[in-house]
Amino acid sequence: MPRLFRHRIFIPLGLLLVGASFAAGADPSPPSPRVFSVSPGVLPKMKARLATNDASLIPAFRKLTNDANRALNFAPLSVMDKPKAGASGDKHDYASQAPYFWPNPTKPDGLPYLRKDGQRNPESGGEHSDAPRMARMADAAETLALAFFFTRDERYAAHAGKVLRVWFLNPATRMNPHFNQAQAIPGVNTGRGIGMIESRSLMPACDAVGLLAGSTNWLKADDAALQKWVGEFLDWAQTSANGRDERAAKNNHGSWYDSQIAHYALFVGDTTLARRVVESAKTNRIAEQIRADGSQPRELARADSFDYSRFNLQALFTVATLGEHVGVDLWYFQTVNGASLKKALDFLLPYAEQSALPWPYEVGKKESRSLDAVLRKSAAVYRDERLKAMLMKEPGARNAREVLLVPLN
Repeated sequence: MPRLFRHRIFIPLGLLLVGASFAAGADPSPPSPRVFSVSPGVLPKMKARLATNDASLIPAFRKLTNDANRALNFAPLSVMDKPKAGASGDKHDYASQAPYFWPNPTKPDGLPYLRKDGQRNPESGGEHSDAPRMARMADAAETLALAFFFTRDERYAAHAGKVLRVWFLNPATRMNPHFNQAQAIPGVNTGRGIGMIESRSLMPACDAVGLLAGSTNWLKADDAALQKWVGEFLDWAQTSANGRDERAAKNNHGSWYDSQIAHYALFVGDTTLARRVVESAKTNRIAEQIRADGSQPRELARADSFDYSRFNLQALFTVATLGEHVGVDLWYFQTVNGASLKKALDFLLPYAEQSALPWPYEVGKKESRSLDAVLRKSAAVYRDERLKAMLMKEPGARNAREVLLVPLN
């Protein structure tokens, strides 16, 4: 195999195919795919850099194609895979169990379940729950679709299309477009608004659809059908009691709700709704959730308070990225008292940098203190060498998929 100039790195076949397409006269700046979890215009630029054999991208590209090759063996999943239906009696309805609730030891039947924050009941991730299935489905679809975008290898598109059609479109296996039975608490309810935290898996699935544009294995009819499905889910999320409850949440649940509504609105072409949601996050989320010193009091009150602070910041970063698609800047927005996304990040940074520095908000157990989910985007947006240095210390930072999605230069 040819070598990459003087670098001792073998170029994967998929990368050679990308380069070959440009050498044959293909447009080096194709239109941006309808992908909203990354900044506008990034994906075509990264594809063009790969075509020039940019050595800084090859480890991440190789890992992506290796992941995609494994995903070719992924058996498509469905809500029909659970042993029995949830409370509705229809297996096509998504169903899951609240993770932090446990059997009542004082009751013979264990009902009603009792809350133990930070202690995840393994029942919630068992075969009766659709949550882990949905997450695996979305990850496989996105991995395959990304590999297709960068290589144009139709094997990846074919399997991604199959994974998406089984979960969303095929009559025998499709999920109904609602979350009425998400995160049910045995003995208390059959589902609740908080369960929408699990539907964030739909965002990478939507991105996968955008990445499949132009494939012979993802037809216009498939695209239209999935747009209709997402439109119905978006309507449910805005009008149902569970959806309204999640919208009213003042913590990370509200932030993830906004990220989903804005994302799905962009997916179905409703930029007005997406812009309104992102703009409202200035007052409804940033001003409401972040203090002038950058602390997030509602997350600090939780068990695993560092992780929850990072988790909420990750949601707000997602909203900020979506804002780039509708002309709303949240990255540098600051409230009248000085609260901002950057302040929230700066509040957490010393504790992530210095493991020996006591975290004064620890509740129940030792914090993991990882910022890996937000470090690369932070370094890219704020051009901060300190953040970049921290990122490079993270395991796998140089071959992570995000290298292809969030350029630092």
